[in-house]
Amino acid sequence: MFDIRKILHRAALVGALGIVILGGNALAQSGNNPYRVIYDWEQLPEGRSLGVVSGVIPDSDGEHLWIMERCGGNGCAGSNLHPIHKFDLDGNIVKSIGAGVFAWPHGFDIDDQGNIWVTEGAPVGDARGEPGFSMGMGQQVFKLNQDGEVLMTLGEPGVAGDDESHFNGPAAVHVAPNGEIWVADGHRGGNNRLVKFSPTGEFQFQIGGGAGSESKEAARFDDPHDLKMDADGRVLVADRGNSRIQIFDQQGNLLYIWTQFGKPSGLFVNSNNVLYVSDGLSGVERPGWRDNFGWERGIRIGNAATGWVETFILDHAMDSGSGAEFLAADHNGTIYAGEVGRQRLAVYRLVR
Repeated sequence: MFDIRKILHRAALVGALGIVILGGNALAQSGNNPYRVIYDWEQLPEGRSLGVVSGVIPDSDGEHLWIMERCGGNGCAGSNLHPIHKFDLDGNIVKSIGAGVFAWPHGFDIDDQGNIWVTEGAPVGDARGEPGFSMGMGQQVFKLNQDGEVLMTLGEPGVAGDDESHFNGPAAVHVAPNGEIWVADGHRGGNNRLVKFSPTGEFQFQIGGGAGSESKEAARFDDPHDLKMDADGRVLVADRGNSRIQIFDQQGNLLYIWTQFGKPSGLFVNSNNVLYVSDGLSGVERPGWRDNFGWERGIRIGNAATGWVETFILDHAMDSGSGAEFLAADHNGTIYAGEVGRQRLAVYRLVR
């Protein structure tokens, strides 16, 4: 097991990629990287700007994409703007929902019935959550229909905790095909745990968490930032603070720890079990905040079953700001990535 991980770790380090700027777009040059990055894909109403993109999910019809952003800025508390938008693949908005529901939306998912799930990701002490906390908002997971009607909530609004009915910085949510709900609870100083609920919201079990919960130990977490499920039902958790992906079965047993995908902020697994991982923070100097020097920022694409990294898209900007954190790919293989520190959406299209 450990020898294989060493091999995979080396695979992620090979092939630093050059970048050529072409008419405002960047073409990554490598034998295995056929992507061109495009900006300003989204067509917003006049006067409306795109906020921090914190979620991207393809619609089941294959012709649309759902994007969640923070109301034109980095928060929605007090805003009357819709944060969730349905786009066609040409970048046109066909529907917007969710105004007034969230303060600092972070995690995003759409279940097999088409319901939309959102987490409020700010933990206690995070200044980005304070406007919402002052309004009695935050620390919840929401289930909505596609008209924006709230169908169910988990957690108590504005109240943090680490028991069976409270959260502290729930960063991500993913709903299994059988309706069971998985929550990564612990964004940057929060509970640092993975929690499983029944389809109707009853607590089943947790992994990690507890006093002094930030931990590098196996099956413990430090800033679990995203989670997804692969074709075999394995739960993949982006354990960002520890620069690794931890993989669990449905009973919560740890199966693997992968370090070959850098410092993962966002995960996406498509119908062919291709794993897309965004690493927007490796090598960014943030004293006291788990730097990952020696690794390059970018998007790594691999096999969700084996963990083999097959493609690396180098972060085209290479500035000091954070790059891609939340991402997804449509049925054409086009990647949509929210660059949080730059407050923009990067669209990577296959050109060969």
